[in-house]
Amino acid sequence: MKIIGIGKNYVVDKEEIKTLKNGEQLIFLKAESTLVTDNKDVVYPSITNELAYELELVVKIGKRGKDIKVENAASYVSGIAVGIDYTAKDVLTQSRANKGPWALAKGFNGASPVSSFIPVSKFKDLNNINFDLLINGEQKQVGNTSFMIYNFSEIIAFVSTFMTLEVDDLIFTGTPALGSGLNVKGDHLKASIEGELLLDFKIV
Repeated sequence: MKIIGIGKNYVVDKEEIKTLKNGEQLIFLKAESTLVTDNKDVVYPSITNELAYELELVVKIGKRGKDIKVENAASYVSGIAVGIDYTAKDVLTQSRANKGPWALAKGFNGASPVSSFIPVSKFKDLNNINFDLLINGEQKQVGNTSFMIYNFSEIIAFVSTFMTLEVDDLIFTGTPALGSGLNVKGDHLKASIEGELLLDFKIV
C-alpha cells in the first residue's frame, strides 16, 4: 500500500485556480508505518519540537490502474475519509536548507491519522464536499473541495502517469489554504465530513 500526498492544492479565492493550474502538481510519498487508524491517539514524536497539522480529505483507490484518463479517474475511488497530514516542521526546514527530500519530515510513525472511509457512492458531488477540524473544541480549519486547484480525478490521472495505483492506496488530497498550525501534547482533534464526526483522537 502506498500513501501519496499532494501539497499546496487549495486556494482562498476560486479566481486563483486558473492562474495556479499549470499542470505541475506537488506530489510526495509517506511510509505505510505513518498510518494511524481506529481513532487511536497519536504519540508526539521525539524527533520534532514543531508538529504541524494539516486537515485533508483522503481518497482510497478501489481498483488497479496506470495511465488513467481524467474522465475515468473518479471510478477508481472506492471511499473518502478525513485525515491529518503531519509534518515535523523543524525537520523539514533543516532538510530544505540542505536541498534534501521531505521523507523524514513526513515519514515518522503517527504522521498520517485517517478516519474510517465513507463509500464514494454516498457523495452526490465530489467537487462539493465540506469538511472541518476542531482542536480542543475550537474550529481551526474549514474546507470545501470546490477550492481545490486539482480535483480528485486530476490528481489520480497525474499520479498514475508515473506509478501504478493499487487497491487500497491512499491519497491525501491537500489542506485548506487557511488554518493549519502546530499541535502540542494534550490537544484533542475532531474532524468531520459534511458534519459527520469521523476522526477523534488526542496527542499524547
